Amino acid sequence: MQYDEALGLLRIEWASGQDMRIFRTSAEQVLALARQLQTRYILLDMNSFPDISVYDQVWMGSNWMPELVKLPIERLVLAINRRRVHNQLAVDSLIATARPLIKFDIQFFLTTVPALHWLCDYSPRLPMLLAEWNAVHGPNLPSASGNTAESPTFYRSLN
Repeated sequence: MQYDEALGLLRIEWASGQDMRIFRTSAEQVLALARQLQTRYILLDMNSFPDISVYDQVWMGSNWMPELVKLPIERLVLAINRRRVHNQLAVDSLIATARPLIKFDIQFFLTTVPALHWLCDYSPRLPMLLAEWNAVHGPNLPSASGNTAESPTFYRSLN
């Protein structure tokens, strides 16, 4: 997890491998943190996330999404690779169900770096955020499918 107060950005990536036992607790903690911080921009990196079970999908639709749409979010980005079809369909279903309540912009990207560019309007803070993330997590975290995330060398400064 990464937070930038100046941008109002919360970046989240699953770090528990295939173990989904703490998923609901983690999802509730993300909501509480986003509420406390009055987060405006959220990046959910779904590329390291295991397949969401049907039970967790139902829980998200009835418990998590109704709370998410109450937050002061302006933009939400989901980074999800095309090979993650199961989770893409699960997320699409959740969004379709909550669509009448969603007041923020939702976009999909394959990887996090271009997602951050769009989410933060190419902020000059991005190189610092990427360096901070990479210092803690490394540039390439293994995904749930064994693939790695995009290298930060794709960052393009507009300066």
